Amino acid sequence: MTIRETAESRSEQMQTLTAAIFDVDGVLLASPHERAWREALKGFADPDRFTTAMYEAHVAGKPRLSGAFAALEALGVPDAMRQAAAYAEHKQKRLEELIHAGSVAAFPDALRFVRAVGALGWPMAVASSSKNANQMMRLIHLGAGRSLLDAFSVNVCGRDLRQGKPNPEIFLLAAAELRVAPAHCFVVEDAPAGIEAARAGRMTALGVARLRDAALLRAAGADLVVTSLDEIAIDELTDGRLCRRPT
Repeated sequence: MTIRETAESRSEQMQTLTAAIFDVDGVLLASPHERAWREALKGFADPDRFTTAMYEAHVAGKPRLSGAFAALEALGVPDAMRQAAAYAEHKQKRLEELIHAGSVAAFPDALRFVRAVGALGWPMAVASSSKNANQMMRLIHLGAGRSLLDAFSVNVCGRDLRQGKPNPEIFLLAAAELRVAPAHCFVVEDAPAGIEAARAGRMTALGVARLRDAALLRAAGADLVVTSLDEIAIDELTDGRLCRRPT
């Protein structure tokens, strides 16, 4: 069975799609999160050991403290639990410095896709565990005095939740505030933990492999994996189906 067939057949089983939920870092924005995590490691571990693969596997998509602990543990840092809070604080300070320096950009394909989904009249939510997501999205101007954040009718970014991804809590909250059943939502994610969260919430999971990590996203359970959101067939979305455009 092809990837396209898998996504279509599962969408049919879960009823027609009518709403979209977007992660932020790595999906909508090329943010300096990974760089901040790496540079903040100085004094805890060798920053050069913090690779993109490690970021994707252990940190991306998780709440700040959980990500800090996971990174230190993966790097074999002694007493990782005790040091996680300090590392998370260093990371946040460095991230704020990078944001203020202008190290945030939107992915052009993501902006096109958001506009296209919005033009269908679909309700859209943005859902990120990052407490910096709103600030970063406000920096991206769409014209007519609107920011990227204004494109979404529901915003659950940075909420204090009981459990982070891969638990589906954040996506279930987004669906509830959209007033759309989870089975009618698709989630756009770039991290395996986010894909797992979407699937756990019984939502259709669209993986965006911007880091040549398609295999990881498929292994996490993504219904469809693309390298660019331009690959999605918008005309099929009008009928509630998520699939790739014909080549």
